[in-house]
Amino acid sequence: MKSLPNLLTSMRLVLALFMFVALAAAAGAVPGLSDHLEPQTQFALQRWAVYAFVIAAVSDFFDGWLARKMHAESIWGAILDPIGDKVLVCGAVLGLMSLGAQPMVLLPAGLILFREFTVSALREVGAGKGVKLPVTLLAKWKTTLQLVALAMELIVAAWGAFPFLPQDPAVQGPFIIAAHSLFWLATLVTLITGAQYWEQTRKALQQA
Repeated sequence: MKSLPNLLTSMRLVLALFMFVALAAAAGAVPGLSDHLEPQTQFALQRWAVYAFVIAAVSDFFDGWLARKMHAESIWGAILDPIGDKVLVCGAVLGLMSLGAQPMVLLPAGLILFREFTVSALREVGAGKGVKLPVTLLAKWKTTLQLVALAMELIVAAWGAFPFLPQDPAVQGPFIIAAHSLFWLATLVTLITGAQYWEQTRKALQQA
């Protein structure tokens, strides 16, 4: 049972890969697979990609909670968890852009990718010098904001794929505004935490 948290984390990686491939295929970006897709198949791929993202995002809470509850924290879990988060977020951002995200989404999406790769590079450089960058409380909230905002943006991009969603602009319009606003907020928090990690690394390397 103590392996359950790591299994959830591994499942998140698999779901993230499925989500990205499904969105890319729906957008016509997979040679040989996307060439002859019917519209209904494209919509189905979009729906299942969103479902996979939501399940993976929820698992991000439960794997950590279970690890603490079961006293099953492990080095392997500590390595896999941040990797799973970054793969899920970056895969969703790229998949969102492949669907032809609205212009309001492109800049924050690019900034999120820039921050994630920069912090990963900082961690790698710091690890080589024996410097550790602990995850801050704000960084944990950053991940939550990113996941919720990306889920909403994916729904916006794939709105027509969900038959149960009303096509009424009076409903869709406010949802789009809420999704964009939350995505920009998530981006702002993402950049703030990136700056914090940069400063932590700079000070740690000066003292090393």
